[in-house]
Amino acid sequence: MTSVLRWTSLLIVLAAALAGALHVTGVLDLQAGVAKIVAGGRDPAADATPQDAQDETRFAAPSPSGPPQETELPGGPALPAVTVALVRAMDFRETVMVTGSIAPREEVLVAPEVEGLRVVALLAEEGDMVKKGQVLARLETETLKSELDQNTAAIARSAAAIQQARSQIAEAEARLAEATAQLERAAPLTQKGYVSESVYDTRQASKRTAEAQLASARSGVALAEADVLQLEAQRRNLEWRLSRTELVSPVSGFIARRKALVGDVAMSARDPLFRIVENAEIELEASVPESKLTWLAQGQAAMVVVAGEAAREATVRLVSPEVDKATRQGRVRLLIGNGAGLKVGAFGRAEITSGRSHGNGVPSAALLYVGGKTRVQLVRDGVVRTVDVETGLVAAGMTEITSGLSPGDVVIARAGTFLREGDRVRPILPATDVSEVR
Repeated sequence: MTSVLRWTSLLIVLAAALAGALHVTGVLDLQAGVAKIVAGGRDPAADATPQDAQDETRFAAPSPSGPPQETELPGGPALPAVTVALVRAMDFRETVMVTGSIAPREEVLVAPEVEGLRVVALLAEEGDMVKKGQVLARLETETLKSELDQNTAAIARSAAAIQQARSQIAEAEARLAEATAQLERAAPLTQKGYVSESVYDTRQASKRTAEAQLASARSGVALAEADVLQLEAQRRNLEWRLSRTELVSPVSGFIARRKALVGDVAMSARDPLFRIVENAEIELEASVPESKLTWLAQGQAAMVVVAGEAAREATVRLVSPEVDKATRQGRVRLLIGNGAGLKVGAFGRAEITSGRSHGNGVPSAALLYVGGKTRVQLVRDGVVRTVDVETGLVAAGMTEITSGLSPGDVVIARAGTFLREGDRVRPILPATDVSEVR
């Protein structure tokens, strides 16, 4: 077979050299005839498949009139396809995501009111639930009891001094009466010359001395009474200090931290011995971007998630009126309520529901922002139209349209600068049906 083909090719070359100006069609006929001879007398065209016919058409020689022309499809040139979305009514729930730390709503500090006394007993641990008035720790009392005994003795001594001063008053009053009587008897005798002037002067001096002694005795009583008042005040202070040797919880709640140690000397200048979360109420203290701070208001619902714990419902209790100048962040406090199981200081995140509504929605990517206006590109009868709209809430990639569109309108799902007013397009609607945005 190989030798036959070789001879066949040689014959073709010789024929082409002799003919010179043979037409291409003749050459092809000659080739077809040779191929028929090689095939044993069978016509190759008879065994050709439709694919072979297409290949021959594709690689056919150009016609004398020029290259083949493209055939225009019926109905004109193909239009650009764009993905569109239907304007439909849906529920919107706008949320704000925040992160922060778990903190007590109100933290009460328990510090010693009596300084210089040792801690002798601790009756509560961190995490314990305590009630108002419950004893948390005890301080030593021996020193105060000794001072109280000394005060009792001092008060008794002052009371005896008062009695002594009062007896001195009585004695001074008696001397004064005697001196007054002697002076009164000497006065007429001195006038008649029976008593000398010196005797009269002596009796006058005795009266003045008795008056001074009476005044001194009365002052002694006043001084002793003042000493008693001072000692009684000291006693009340000692009794108050003695009553404060038991540290009690001023509120109900749980102990978040305990710094007290047995044997340590209580000093008010140091850290508090106990920190109590009042009523066990816990909050999430979170940071909020300045741009979203105005979305939040007191009473809004939220869901708080802490690592390792189930999600908990919370409420916005406080929105800070201050924004940090350095971070441009505001603060919000979310009240969780009873914080059983939550750790103060733990990281938490929350989703705050800042608004709810029901209205017409479009994909957020369909919005155009031009010159301070919000616009949407509609497709009507295959033609792009641009309309101004007003927006409302934003949720899960959808934006609420409060005016400018109606349910059933067709909008370009992803707006851009590639399409202009009046362009003709072929809209393609994805097979999605979302009736509610969460």
